[in-house]
Amino acid sequence: MRKKVILLIAGQLWRQAFRNKGIFLLTLIIGSLLVYAAISGWSNVAKQNSIRQQFQQAARHDWESNPDKHPHRMAHYGHFAFRPQSSLSFFDMGMESYMGSTVFLEAHKQNSVNFSEAGFSTGLLRFGEISIAMILQVLVPLLIIFLGFSSIAAERENGTLKVLFSQGVTWQELIAGKSLGIIGIVAVLYLPVIIVSIVLWLALIRFDVSAGELFRLLCIAGAYLGYLVIYSLIAVLLSAWSKTARSALVKSIGVWLLFTIVLPRATQAVGAYLYPAPSAIVFHAAIEKDILKEGDSHNPDDPHYKAIKDSLLRAYKVDSVEKLPFNYSGFIMAEGEKISATIYDQHQTQLQQLYARQNSIARYAAFVNPFMAVKYFSMAITGTDYHSYVRFQEQAEQYRYGLAQRMNELQMKYISNKKPGPDDKPYTISNHHWADLPEFQYKPPSLSAVIRQERISLAAFAAWFVLLLVLTRLLSKQLKVV
Repeated sequence: MRKKVILLIAGQLWRQAFRNKGIFLLTLIIGSLLVYAAISGWSNVAKQNSIRQQFQQAARHDWESNPDKHPHRMAHYGHFAFRPQSSLSFFDMGMESYMGSTVFLEAHKQNSVNFSEAGFSTGLLRFGEISIAMILQVLVPLLIIFLGFSSIAAERENGTLKVLFSQGVTWQELIAGKSLGIIGIVAVLYLPVIIVSIVLWLALIRFDVSAGELFRLLCIAGAYLGYLVIYSLIAVLLSAWSKTARSALVKSIGVWLLFTIVLPRATQAVGAYLYPAPSAIVFHAAIEKDILKEGDSHNPDDPHYKAIKDSLLRAYKVDSVEKLPFNYSGFIMAEGEKISATIYDQHQTQLQQLYARQNSIARYAAFVNPFMAVKYFSMAITGTDYHSYVRFQEQAEQYRYGLAQRMNELQMKYISNKKPGPDDKPYTISNHHWADLPEFQYKPPSLSAVIRQERISLAAFAAWFVLLLVLTRLLSKQLKVV
């Protein structure tokens, strides 16, 4: 292919596009929406992180401000963990509005993460939120369709295609030139978006740049550029395949509807149908049932814990728990916490595996729908996907378990086995122990872990590029000028 010819064709499409007032107006509207999405997204993330950090500090202050108290009462007093928003979530909201932000951490109980935006919103949230990612995924491809549907079909209709081929232009050069022209027009929108995103991101992190975070942003930029290139090639190939511009427009709109509306909903529905998940009530009831099978740590006559008591008395060669060198109730509470946490983890793992099978339908659909590939990859990189939510949930549960067991250890060490008399004060320990508990800190996944997680999306991108290049080569041998 001749580079000069390709550039001439691209330049011609560029000039024709901006003579069209409709295209110019559509570009202006989408550009305005991108500016609004960038500013509103940045403002929302900054506000939410400020609020969550403020409440996390307040919860920590309340925890440390507790007076001298029995450790088990402190375990039930509990603590809070707040999920911070990723600094890149202003670019792609992903599942952010559907993921809870706060979880109450207490002994013997694993609470769900609550207070999601969806829980306080109307059903209109199902139609999505305006974000930079949503506009790039849905609206910019629509602009590409309006740019590309007539790129070759209209020239076939008005007879100029014959003139081009009589001058020695090949189909591959024509398709490459038209695609390059569309990409150049889209770049007028896309490049400023990336520059603004970098500036807003730097402001959010206060210019504390790490190589990993910077590479995440470059991954996002590359993924969306690839997605828009794929759409440009699809639009031009459909135009080349169609006899008229009208039929090309109908086909292009049909493909857009299929990619952005029909297939995403259909694959989710199929996944939920093939792998139905239990309701929250059924899930927690199954956990309670399995815990009761193991025994009740609060019941002194429970067979399981009575056997533990007898074995302790034999091991320490004493005839009552009052003579044990540690607090017996604290030991039993620690054992009960260990059992209940293990059972919860088993059920939670099974549930997550079920959700993974549900999502696998939509994930593998990326090989027939580039929209799904860029959507999953974008959410993963920006930390607004389901895996990020699960990671927070797992870390919060680890912290909760550590908190409960730390209180049980303090009870075993400092609380006497002898029951206080009617005139005695309740047993307590000094409140300086509360500050010894480390604060909860969420650790996001590394970039390498995210890339491994999204290998299906990356493979789908590669497959689409190969497919379109092969189609271009095949169609260039079969397409007709008339």
